[in-house]
This record gives sequence, C-alpha cells and structure tokens, in this order.
Amino acid sequence: MRIAAALLAGLALTFVPAASGAKAPVKVAARDWTHTVTTTPEGGFRMGNPAARVKLVEYGSLACPHCRHFEETGYRPLLGGYVRGGKVSYEFRNIVLNGPDIAVSLLTRCAGPGKFFAMAQAVFTTQPDWEKRVAAMNSADVAALKDMTDRQVFTRYAEVSGMTALAGKFGLTPQRSAQCLADPKGLERLLDITRAANDVGINHTPTFVINGKVNDAATWEELEPALKAALGH
Repeated sequence: MRIAAALLAGLALTFVPAASGAKAPVKVAARDWTHTVTTTPEGGFRMGNPAARVKLVEYGSLACPHCRHFEETGYRPLLGGYVRGGKVSYEFRNIVLNGPDIAVSLLTRCAGPGKFFAMAQAVFTTQPDWEKRVAAMNSADVAALKDMTDRQVFTRYAEVSGMTALAGKFGLTPQRSAQCLADPKGLERLLDITRAANDVGINHTPTFVINGKVNDAATWEELEPALKAALGH
C-alpha cells in the first residue's frame, strides 16, 4: 500500500457542528493496526503496531486442530480487544508438521502480507474438509508419492486438498501457485522457521511467546489473562 493511501485509510475526519459560528473541531479516529501486516526477519507475518508494548508470537501449524480451535475462539477477540488499538502485536510463525501442511503453508505465505491472515483463516475454516480429502487418497496414489520430487509431492497435495483452488480466491493464479509450490527458497525458509523453533525447545502447536518468553497457554481462555498481565491490567 502506498504511504499516502495508508495514511488516508488510517485517518477518519468527523466534523462536529460548530457552536456560535466557531470552526468545527476535527476528531481524528484511532488508527486500526489490524491493517498493518509485515514480514519479520524471523520469517513470520506480524499484524499490528511494531512498537506495541506487548509482542505476541504464535508458533502454529495450518494443519493443527488445536491451532484451528484458537483461530475459531481467540482470533477475533485478540484482534478486536488488543491488536486493533495498538497495545499488542501478533505474529504467526509456521511450524510444519507434514507434507500437506508444507503445501498449504507455501501457498498461504505466497499470498503475501496483505492476504496472509485472511487466507490462513480460510485454511483453518476448511481444515477438516481438506484433511479428509488427503486422508482419502488411495494406496496407489500414496505409493506414487514416493517416486515424486518434492515439487511434485507438494503440488499433488495442493491439488487433492483443494488448496490450489482456494489460493485462487486470494489472488494466486494456477501459474503463480505452481511457482510457489516449486520454490526451493520458499521451502527452505519454511523449514528454517520450524528448525529455529525446535532448536529452542518449541515443538508443539500452538505455542505462544509473550515478549520473548514462552507461555503455557494453549487456548484463548488461558492466553488472555497472560496478555492482560503483560499489559499491567
């Protein structure tokens, strides 16, 4: 987004009727930080105020049912109550669990910062369906994967799961999806994030880190009190 457009999107001018002929005061609406998404040096996607007092990182998997539960129950209150106003920034870093997870993660990351979280929501919402499609692959199809290159395997999983079609809704053409699934740098980056997490003892999803410290929370009900405590509430 261009700087000028970003500033215009973040400012809303409300004109209040003037009294006694005086000029109407101008009220500037608070900035909505959920529209600010960037990639981080660690390879994650961060939403929110980069100078937020509390920095929340989720190590998650798009194929993890517990991560889906958090997305369904905690994502909206996290954004509405904490990220939108700039108090908390939220970063998602992928930990990949298997081949299908790698395929969907490559595509979702390829959607780019502006669409990453929206596509991740769609992936989580449809997770039971696309995982069933992969699990329903017959023995011959599964056996054929052993003779395929990584590129062919990920492409096959994307096709079977329906992720290639879903990616199209977020601006990824079939040609672009094919490039993303075959990108060795994208794959290495994804694996690097997982390895970096494992190297510091993070090996389950979701794992939440608040201001650099791993938290035991696994659900929104457990995480919100920790965020409030970090904010001094």
